[in-house]
Amino acid sequence: MTRSRRRRHSSTAKGRFAIVLGLCLIAVGAYLTITQLLPNPLHVKPDWNGLDKPIFVKGKLLDESAEGTGEQLKLPLPVLQETVDPNIRYEKETQSLILTTPTQVMHLQTGEKEAQLNNKQVQLRFAPEEKNNMLYLPVQPLKEMYGITVHEDPDTGAVLLMNAGDTIQMGKVNGAADATIPLRKGPSKHEPILADMPGGTPLRIWNSDESWYFVQMDNGYAGYVPKSKVTLGEKKTVDVVPEKPTHTERNWKGKKVNLAWDAVYQKKPDPSVIDQLSGVNVVSPTWFSIIDGEGNVRSKADTAYVTKAHARGMEVWGLLDNSFNPDITSSAMATYETRLNTINQMLHFAKMYHLDGINIDFENVKTKDGENISQFVRELKPLARSMGLIVSVDVTPKSDSEMWSRFLDRRSLGEAADYIILMAYDEHWASSPEAGSVASLPWTEAAVRKILDEDGVPPEKLVLAVPLYTRIWSEEVKDGKTKVSSKAVGMKTVNDIIAEKKLKPKYLEDVKQNYVEYTEDGVLKKIWIEDATSLKERVNLAKELNLGGVAAWTRSFGTEEAWNVLKDISS
Repeated sequence: MTRSRRRRHSSTAKGRFAIVLGLCLIAVGAYLTITQLLPNPLHVKPDWNGLDKPIFVKGKLLDESAEGTGEQLKLPLPVLQETVDPNIRYEKETQSLILTTPTQVMHLQTGEKEAQLNNKQVQLRFAPEEKNNMLYLPVQPLKEMYGITVHEDPDTGAVLLMNAGDTIQMGKVNGAADATIPLRKGPSKHEPILADMPGGTPLRIWNSDESWYFVQMDNGYAGYVPKSKVTLGEKKTVDVVPEKPTHTERNWKGKKVNLAWDAVYQKKPDPSVIDQLSGVNVVSPTWFSIIDGEGNVRSKADTAYVTKAHARGMEVWGLLDNSFNPDITSSAMATYETRLNTINQMLHFAKMYHLDGINIDFENVKTKDGENISQFVRELKPLARSMGLIVSVDVTPKSDSEMWSRFLDRRSLGEAADYIILMAYDEHWASSPEAGSVASLPWTEAAVRKILDEDGVPPEKLVLAVPLYTRIWSEEVKDGKTKVSSKAVGMKTVNDIIAEKKLKPKYLEDVKQNYVEYTEDGVLKKIWIEDATSLKERVNLAKELNLGGVAAWTRSFGTEEAWNVLKDISS
């Protein structure tokens, strides 16, 4: 090949390369123009396309679908537990469903149209059913209990579920009916289109950012649309199921509880002891015990005691315990039927003896049974409320103790009961390996704050229980080791010891209470004293934290000095 031909060939190749390069640049430029500047014209189906009855809450697709349609619409249990009430309970062995609110308790059974509402028989139009291992509840009782509302689209089958109290911003697509605005999968014009919405299409607006709304049409389609393409309408609020006030709410609003427990063993207390309780506005005698796995209750109640208390202007909250027996508790709390047996008996006793409330004191309980205890309180509360009864629950300070603390779900109990009473004592218990205060102030305050902060119990619902007893600690050295033992005594006993032995109490700044020690028969005795000083510190703590009041264990351990200090809770 000659040099001139080689030059012509080279020029031709360069020209072709330039053309190809130019075409590539044009193509890239066109692609960038289309993808970066022009809106995405592609249409896609929603993720739920093909589902029969998809359920949405605030535009979010849930995992399970509904069954039926119209009045026969039924919603799956997991959806209801996730979005309406986590405490809807299903007991598989008896196929029992239990729904609870502060004013109502409903018991349903799979396949049965007969139900119980607040202990009375009611007839359902449609029964709960199990289908493909999924439990479905009819929508009508859910509307009546919880105030939910649903929108069901006849074309797509989409079910939009809204809860009582939800506020929904309504809107509509701008423009004429013969023009459309794209509903996009994400907040960008480059996202694919889910639907073309004609002007005037009604929208529920669930969320927004700087320039986009997250909206949903009646047919269930949910996506994004520019704010400029939407006109806002009214805000709609789903009605809440109205609650009728009871005289208990009127009586206790703005008042502080000043409760004294009265430990009743074999012998009934003389009602005249109530005359000694200056400032006390509630007495809680330990009258009732669950005695077997069927939930049967034994009573030691006394009409004369109630009559005397009422004459002094005091309420009577009968205490129900679990006999402190974990096995009895496991069986009695296991099913709706056994729990209801206990509840009905307690309501019967409350009516018979004209009680004003029920105080629940369950202790020595297996951790696995804690959920059943909370359920018991949820089921008791509406029925007690209908009779004007206050429901209070005693709890221990939070600890890792398997049988005395861990079973208590203080958050759920605080939601269900009128009051939670914190038994803030036994920091050093009867068989403690070292001597110490029954309830030092720093320990007490830490116990209170844990429940307020960690469990969300409102301060006005939390009552601080204080000890009217202390322990006489004995420390004896044997074989080079110190043996520690103790016995519990009331305030009068300690006062007598101090007077008899002419002891001079010393104030301990770290525990905020007085202290004495002495030697008796070669054994060192130590007492962290419960008196006006220690009780005043706790009353001040309760007032500082705006707690619901104070309670004292127990009446027989107290003196006039104690009642005079504790009544300051109301000042």
